[in-house]
Amino acid sequence: MNKKILLTGGAGYIGSTVANLLIEKGFSVTIIDNFITGNKKLVPKKAKLIVSDIADEKKILSKINLKSFDLVMHFAGLIRVDESLKKPKKYIIYNYHKSKVFLKMCLRNSLNNIILSSSASVYGSPKKKKISEEHELNPKNPYAESKLKLEQFLLYNSIKTPINYIILRYFNVAGADKKMRTGIISKHSSHLIKLACEVAVGKRKKLVINGDNYNTKDGTPVRDFIHINDLAEIHLMSAKDLIKRKKSNIFNCGYGKGYSVKDVINQLNKILKNKIKYEIGPRRRSDSEHVVADTKKFNNYFLWKPKYNNLKYILETSLKWEKKINNKLII
Repeated sequence: MNKKILLTGGAGYIGSTVANLLIEKGFSVTIIDNFITGNKKLVPKKAKLIVSDIADEKKILSKINLKSFDLVMHFAGLIRVDESLKKPKKYIIYNYHKSKVFLKMCLRNSLNNIILSSSASVYGSPKKKKISEEHELNPKNPYAESKLKLEQFLLYNSIKTPINYIILRYFNVAGADKKMRTGIISKHSSHLIKLACEVAVGKRKKLVINGDNYNTKDGTPVRDFIHINDLAEIHLMSAKDLIKRKKSNIFNCGYGKGYSVKDVINQLNKILKNKIKYEIGPRRRSDSEHVVADTKKFNNYFLWKPKYNNLKYILETSLKWEKKINNKLII
């Protein structure tokens, strides 16, 4: 049966990768994006595209029948923690208020199966080495706050409305699509691997490590990096399960293994002929020391084993993508 998916933010890094996989698996995909942060070149050719702000009810409702979709995946939003610290109201408006308008529109039109793109940043600075879904929620920046507020909106409305939801809390998504269709395109990325690869291809002179006095093995922060293709598969599995079983849930999306900033640099330098230059800078406000997922819940629920759980592969695909977009001058 051909299931119809409505997907917001499908011109973004994660949304476009998920859209490609859904189409490969026989789903019909309609994308809503206004290209504020997304890139039209990432939108799959077989997807139907509606260029619109997600909060523009008149435009969206005139273009599509929300009742005809089996499920909505909501990726649209702003993602830069550094920007959110400078412009907190902007992040609450875009990630919470506009998203709330869109989701209310879906619910009024009986589109009640919802997969929500969220973030491990809702946990703040965790006290445990591995974070389960039951860990205390304590966001440390406006980006994280906006994500948590939207989660809470969905949970609150599920009490009084028949909503079936899966909230996916991403840890550090990295790498590029194995077929090189999608990857990170951004002039203002703060993503460690993206920045390191920009140095490797000569787009940037050096990498700045934000602090080396954390209580970790080498003084640099530790993160759980998940490859974008594995994350896309998590969305596919979640979509199939939600449509079939209508069971709401919250899952962490990671591998359960942490790498420090210096681990990442050292592994990249093993791949490269010339080592990348870096220097130590000051800590960034709101950066956490150690953020690694406890992945038991998702892995046990779906009996899932990741395919790309390998830092070298993550870096190789990231580097290949950076070379591709550097040569083609895609910005």
